[in-house]
Amino acid sequence: MNSSSNHHRHATYPVVVEHNGHSRCGQASTRTLLSDFLRHELGATGTHVGCEHGVCGACTVLIDGVAQRTCLTLAVQCDGRSIKTVEAQDPLLDELRAAFSRHHALQCGFCTSGILMSCVDWITRLRAHGHKADETAVREMLSGHLCRCTGYTPIVQAVMEVANA
Repeated sequence: MNSSSNHHRHATYPVVVEHNGHSRCGQASTRTLLSDFLRHELGATGTHVGCEHGVCGACTVLIDGVAQRTCLTLAVQCDGRSIKTVEAQDPLLDELRAAFSRHHALQCGFCTSGILMSCVDWITRLRAHGHKADETAVREMLSGHLCRCTGYTPIVQAVMEVANA
C-alpha cells in the first residue's frame, strides 16, 4: 500500500451535530461509529455500548427525533443532524426518569439510557396519534432491548404510567 492511500484511510473530517440542543463539532474518520463519536469526541458517556451489533439497544439515541442504534450508524452520516442522548434536558425524558425511579425499573443502569430514548420516541408517536399504551404494546416496543437485571415488569409499569398520563 502506498503512503497516499494509507493517509486517506485515516483522514478525519469535521462532523457538526446538534447535540441535546447545542451545536457541537468533532472529528471523525469515515469509519467512526456514532457511539464512539458521542462518547470520545463529545463526552456523552450516557450512551452505552453493549453488543456493537444493534441487538441489545443500550446505545440507542434519537437522531432527528427517531430512535436509532449508534453502533450501526457512522458519525459522518449525522453531520448536520440533531442527536438527543439521555443527558438531554427534556420534559418527557424527565417524566420517564422519575417513573423509572418510582417503579424501581433500573438496577445496574447499563441498558437504561437506550431504553429511555426508545421510550421517548415511542411515547411521542403514541401521543401524536392519540393512542394509549397497553402492556402488550409496551413489551413489544421493549423487545428491542436486552435487560438482565429487572425482568422488564417494573420498566413496563413505568412506561405505561408515563404513556397514559
